[in-house]
Amino acid sequence: MTLAALELAFRAASVALLLMLAASLLQDFRKVLAARLGAAFALGSAAHAASYSVDVTSRIPLWHAPLIALSTGTIVVFWLFTRSLFDDEFRLSWWHGWVWALVTAFSFAGCVWIAPSGHVRFSVTVVNLIVLGFIALAVGQMIASWPADLVERRRRVRVFIVCITALYGGLNAVLQIAAAGHHVGDVAETISAGVLAGTVAAIVYAMMRVDGADLFPAAAEPAPPIVFSQPAADDAADQKLIDALMRLMGDERIYRQENITIGVLAGRLKIPEYRLRRLINQRLGYRNFNVFLNNHRIEEAKAALADPAQAEVPVITIAMDAGFQSLGPFNRAFKAVTGVTPTEYRRLKVDAA
Repeated sequence: MTLAALELAFRAASVALLLMLAASLLQDFRKVLAARLGAAFALGSAAHAASYSVDVTSRIPLWHAPLIALSTGTIVVFWLFTRSLFDDEFRLSWWHGWVWALVTAFSFAGCVWIAPSGHVRFSVTVVNLIVLGFIALAVGQMIASWPADLVERRRRVRVFIVCITALYGGLNAVLQIAAAGHHVGDVAETISAGVLAGTVAAIVYAMMRVDGADLFPAAAEPAPPIVFSQPAADDAADQKLIDALMRLMGDERIYRQENITIGVLAGRLKIPEYRLRRLINQRLGYRNFNVFLNNHRIEEAKAALADPAQAEVPVITIAMDAGFQSLGPFNRAFKAVTGVTPTEYRRLKVDAA
């Protein structure tokens, strides 16, 4: 088999796996934002598999430019995918579309105008610096959000998907910057296509090994109610820990502390973090530690907003007393749980009195 045929086989395998993954996500989880973004990322990656080349010395055919532009724009989709993957409350905004459009448009301009005009190195360098920037944002999002994930089976898969994609994309970006304007040969192109096929296969395999419902939770599920007295647990030691946890939350109101983490809470209970994650997830039904904290904070805020004696207390004061650091996150979390804003909730309670 020639190098050209082997490279084509690698590219075809990558495209086939990515199209299969996109179809699977859309079929099973099309109502979940993270799954839709995952499908979009898979489709954009298929464009990358079909169009990527380390060698950017030659003029790019006009029909090839849209694929390359879509491939570049996929890095924005990857960033959004990681945000939705690690933050169940993430929602798309109009400016996300503008960011994707600008990156895609610049890549297209680089293919049809900037590079052909003799500025190959400039075009390649800027595009790949953009790619590296969004990879850094995605990895930063993963690092910031990963500790709050309470579903043990998806924690490892999420990190694996982000890390292997970031590693592949980062190495390719650096390689393309270094090789801009130089012919690298068929061997390098074949190796690059083979590495991509291996990366895609690893991601698909990892996603197949975890329950899809764990990786992509049902959209807009309400937070579980706070329960201070749980049914008898199978393990008496676990039940004792749950009771101690509820005392910390209900009596001491530890959720009011600034920058409270699962590590701090585990330290108070004198147990490892992994065990506390398992207890909150499997015994209390929460998938995210921040949602667990916010549910307690919102219960306190609801009581304060419904209290006639606190009718003149500003909403921001109630929010910060309950442990929120600013009004915006409080309003969003409160409406996600109750369906109304804090001000509307207070008015409804006054009218009902």
